Amino acid sequence: MTTAPTTADPFTNVTATGTSTATGSGSPHSGPGPVSDRGSGPGSASAPGSPSVSGSGSGPGSTSGPGSTSGPGSGSASASGFDAVAGLSWEELVTSALLGTDRRPPAPRGGPAPANAPAALLDAAALHTVRQRAGLRPAVPQARPAPAAPDPRPALPEAARLRLAHLLANRAAPSAGGRRGAVPDLTELIPQWLATANRMGYRAPASLLPPLLDAARARTDLRPQALAFAGPRGLWLAGLNPDWRFALRGAAGGTLRPDVTDPDAVARLWEEGLFAERIALLDTVRAQDPPAGTALLATTWAAERAEDRLMFLDSLRSGLGNADEPFLEQALSDRSRNVRATAAELLSALPASALAGRMAARALSCVHLDRTGVSPGIAVEAPQECDAGMQRDGVAAVPPSGRGERSWWLGQLVEATPLDVWEERFGGRAAEEVVALPVADEWAGELHAAWCRAAVRQRNPHWSRALLGRPSAPPASGPGTASIAERSKLLSVLEEGERASWVAGFIAAHGLSEAFQLLGVCMVPWAGPLGRAVVDALDIARDGGSYPWSFSGVMGLAERCLDPAEADRLEVLTAAQDEQEGASPGAGGYWSEAFQRLVSTLRLRATMEAELLAA
Repeated sequence: MTTAPTTADPFTNVTATGTSTATGSGSPHSGPGPVSDRGSGPGSASAPGSPSVSGSGSGPGSTSGPGSTSGPGSGSASASGFDAVAGLSWEELVTSALLGTDRRPPAPRGGPAPANAPAALLDAAALHTVRQRAGLRPAVPQARPAPAAPDPRPALPEAARLRLAHLLANRAAPSAGGRRGAVPDLTELIPQWLATANRMGYRAPASLLPPLLDAARARTDLRPQALAFAGPRGLWLAGLNPDWRFALRGAAGGTLRPDVTDPDAVARLWEEGLFAERIALLDTVRAQDPPAGTALLATTWAAERAEDRLMFLDSLRSGLGNADEPFLEQALSDRSRNVRATAAELLSALPASALAGRMAARALSCVHLDRTGVSPGIAVEAPQECDAGMQRDGVAAVPPSGRGERSWWLGQLVEATPLDVWEERFGGRAAEEVVALPVADEWAGELHAAWCRAAVRQRNPHWSRALLGRPSAPPASGPGTASIAERSKLLSVLEEGERASWVAGFIAAHGLSEAFQLLGVCMVPWAGPLGRAVVDALDIARDGGSYPWSFSGVMGLAERCLDPAEADRLEVLTAAQDEQEGASPGAGGYWSEAFQRLVSTLRLRATMEAELLAA
């Protein structure tokens, strides 16, 4: 046996000669039947994790009794050599078989190799196999887990339970690929079903908790709603299965947290818990008492790793207030650049903080009202250097590739300055008037982009509204920003109704080609004017012979977000149209199919909601 076997299992389909525990016919000491890799015969069995070995006890190489071996002419290992090899583990025997007994003799570490290594190896493999087939080693008994906490929420109506089982069973169905056809995509309805069930306060059926946790494991976007619906039973179950450990992370929607009114339990978990448990604990404490959460973090701050300090600091965004300023000021001197930058960002979101005041003083020295022209404007003089004080306050000295240093520094100063400062700086002008002022030397784009970031960071709806401008105005020529990405962030600051109304006006004026990101920040279901604007724009695109596949993203979003009451109004659009001259080939059939799927999905959503309402 000088070469390694090539099969996946080195002991499959081999014959072990001279093995008293795996003997065949003809041996006076054979067992009741052969132990073979085929598992046949009354003496066969299957041992988990071990291969089968067929032994032939007949012939000169067979053993005549326990511990006995044949003479030297048979090539078997001596009794003492076999005893040594038999003491090796299964993994060591496999390694020797794979590498070859010449390269890795089956012998104890530091011990002599047996006289006939291949035979000794097979003898030991046969002995291991019979030992494993004889029975499993009993597991150490463990205490039965404590029962899950009670879930007082009402049970689902039976129709809704069956619907959820159907949705979860179809979530792993293979995609047909290509055209989606007119059939609703059940997978995309799971998030909405969960949101509605949570809004109505139902608890998850115990039998559906495993597939629900499996679905949440596969799709991170499902986790917040899925874990809220799973409740305490789902978290209890997740604690017993390593595959569902994600459910115990606070960022994923919940965890098994201690009673935060028990100081000893809080301190013990903070000192001894896993990182995910500590993050969840900090979030819980912050939700009830933000200063207490900051004080808890301060007790171990100096001993935390840099990456952990960054994650802990990010948790302070929830409930951020002026009481956090002393701790954040201290974090400005942290060893980690990322920690310093995050601390500076959080402080700049507090308009009354000392850092916000320092940044405002620097920004005001760069931006001022220019009265030298025919009409007032804004003059900009970007910083000449990024000194140590600016860097301590979070200004990154090195710009990204393609950005100038001075414009990079200016943008960081302006975005960290409280927005109210600019109204005072420009003679009491309102935000709309400040944004409309002409900016000299082509600094308008940099200045307005920085104001956009400041409005989002400070959650200032007044400045967000001013920077968005009128929805009907051409993006390139209006005040504020032309970036769709920046506009979507500004919209997220506004109240839900105003947000939907602005996007509806934008779609009515400019169509759907640039509205996808804007639609993504609108609440579901879309308000009446917004839903009607989307449907009208899709109808116009179809009638105009537009390339249909370019609207597939908006159509998919409409399936999830349109009010189901729009289904009847959309019915007329499901009819197939004749191909128009100059239209994309197959466009008529695609549009008809897409509207049929949209109508079917909206009606299915209406049915799902009715099932959840049926008490």
